[in-house]
Amino acid sequence: MQKNGFLAIVAGAFTCSLALSFPAQAFCFNEAGARYHVDPLLLRAITQVESSDNPHAINYNRNKKGKITSHDDGLMQINSTHLPELLSMGVLHSEQELLTNPCLNVQVGAWVLARHLQVCGVTWECLGSYNAGFADDNKEKRMLYARKVYAKYLVLRQS
Repeated sequence: MQKNGFLAIVAGAFTCSLALSFPAQAFCFNEAGARYHVDPLLLRAITQVESSDNPHAINYNRNKKGKITSHDDGLMQINSTHLPELLSMGVLHSEQELLTNPCLNVQVGAWVLARHLQVCGVTWECLGSYNAGFADDNKEKRMLYARKVYAKYLVLRQS
């Protein structure tokens, strides 16, 4: 992926987010879907499962001992492990932008998902890696997540 292309999309998303309230921004999902070749309804389904459509959602991930190891931000619950790359690419100036700019959050989430799909292919289990990662022992978690997203997706397709 070209850094400049990603930055141009993000700049457009930022401009759009300033002009519209979030519920009106089907544009955000359509643009992210077109850019990363992902069905916009699938992106919407992911936001419903990840954050219940809450652009300000923050969740903390803990290890088996209860220590916080990372956090997830915004609509698509972008994991903090992506922050160094996003900051170094100039996509983000601060991690707060993932909470204050929903269109940017959707763009970044689509980018993360597209990268996962490049690694493991266009399958439901691979979709589940967006939430449960690639670890061998997480197959059940990946499939559970994929089923949740698929159920939301079907509801969205019917509306």
